[in-house]
Amino acid sequence: MSKKNKLRIIPLGGLGEVGKNMMAYEFGGDIIVVDAGIMFPKNDMLGVDYIIPDYEYLKKRANRILGLFITHGHEDHIGAIQHFVEDFSVPIYATPLTRGLIEGKLARNNVQHKAQIKTIQAGGATKIGPFNIEYFHVNHSIPDCVGMAITTTAGLVIHMSDFKFDHTPVDGWPTDFAKLAEFSTRGVDLLLSDSTNAERPGWTPSEAIIGPAFDKVFAEAKGRVIVATFASLISRVQQVADAAAKQGRKLAIAGPSMVDNVKIARKLKYLDIPDDLIIPIDQALQMQDHKVAIMCTGSQGEPSSIVGRLSAGTNRQFNLKDNDTIVLSSHPIPGNEETINKTINRLLRRGVKVVDDSVAPIHVSGHAAQEEQKLLINLVRPKHFMPIHGEFKMLKRHAALAIQMGVEEKDTIVVENGQVVELVGNKIQLGERIPGDYIFVTGESIGDIDHDVMRERTQLARNGIMLIDIRLDKNTGRVLQDPEIITRGFVSPEDADALLPEVRKRVMNVVHDGKLDDEKDIVNAVKSYLHQETKRRPMVFVTLSKT
Repeated sequence: MSKKNKLRIIPLGGLGEVGKNMMAYEFGGDIIVVDAGIMFPKNDMLGVDYIIPDYEYLKKRANRILGLFITHGHEDHIGAIQHFVEDFSVPIYATPLTRGLIEGKLARNNVQHKAQIKTIQAGGATKIGPFNIEYFHVNHSIPDCVGMAITTTAGLVIHMSDFKFDHTPVDGWPTDFAKLAEFSTRGVDLLLSDSTNAERPGWTPSEAIIGPAFDKVFAEAKGRVIVATFASLISRVQQVADAAAKQGRKLAIAGPSMVDNVKIARKLKYLDIPDDLIIPIDQALQMQDHKVAIMCTGSQGEPSSIVGRLSAGTNRQFNLKDNDTIVLSSHPIPGNEETINKTINRLLRRGVKVVDDSVAPIHVSGHAAQEEQKLLINLVRPKHFMPIHGEFKMLKRHAALAIQMGVEEKDTIVVENGQVVELVGNKIQLGERIPGDYIFVTGESIGDIDHDVMRERTQLARNGIMLIDIRLDKNTGRVLQDPEIITRGFVSPEDADALLPEVRKRVMNVVHDGKLDDEKDIVNAVKSYLHQETKRRPMVFVTLSKT
């Protein structure tokens, strides 16, 4: 089969994990990219701000990329765009709200001048190179979300965004079922579908249930209500604003990203909030507590977020009060449960009331559960199926659902980041593997930290460190004075007092017995002794100086 009739689907993020979604489609040498998101670090990724996809494959083919197409404005789909525009000068295609959120993000990072953004609409299409991309509305937990139908001479591929089938969404705009059914009449060669909730039976509840739950929380709150959610969860802002208005409260927005996003969404008419309802945070802090509601970030317990700082008592602008009610309006990101639980415990110790979705239905998922995933497959009736957006177990469960719905097992393919899939000759097959690793971002550092550094940080955190400084006579090689030894995070000062004399003795023995070839000889001797005595393996560093 000619290379000209081969569509290569290249997952660079979001497969085998939750977050940093990025997919490339390559046909006849031309490439389009769908989404460029980030992933939040796991608990053992010490010192990492966030993670972006490894798109080295794209860098080597930068002159062949035709455009970046964005499905919606959540961070796991747009968070890496500020880095993408530094490496690629290609147009970015996004719906109006998504475009506004992207522009705000780029402006905050002072790279807005590097972006070429074009507005698309659900129901519209873009013809670029050999690709024809049609946009169709899907319902999610943020307005203006689209899936994409990508047509080449190799066939028709449906790339679903994150989606759910909510018949009563907050914005009144459900998924375009008619368009999905119309695609099935053309013949869908491959469906790529969101797997986040593939392990959840039934249907995802409607956003409509959240309104009454917020009304109840606001009515019962004796003091301030502080609602934490994702900065891009625009529909939740509307629900909180509606509840605040009903209970006679003013609403203040805290945190630069949330302030910017709300401003953009109101300007574009995606939020219907009266001007007199929203007040500056400084004004809210001077008002009676029962007349105030505050929205901010921190529903995932992030230490640097407002709720994270409030729980630790380190927030500069305001502190918690005894009658405050904290509402955490989100589901835990997989792997983040421990951080959230720690934050909740700290909040409760500070005497406030905490409401999460285990207490009241103040959040519902934006992702389809099993029955919705089955309905999508029935609507589209794809010849081939590829699960995306999820951990490996989610992908596997979603593939099993597709087989249950009649897709042949041989026509179902489960891959992780870096494994190329090819659609050619009316069949799917595996291509080559390419890099699909994590790129760690810490401050201004991008990709300078690798897995070896992460392992060292983990070892330091678990076992601590011992530093040994030795001064030798340059003529005789004898030790001039007792080695200076410093420990951190290894043992208590009392235990160190007991261990260090023997450590010094071992160091002197290595030096004076003529066994010293380099610092490693001392390191090995000390490590052996420390493990013998403590069953722990701290990192040991030795510096030798001769005078």
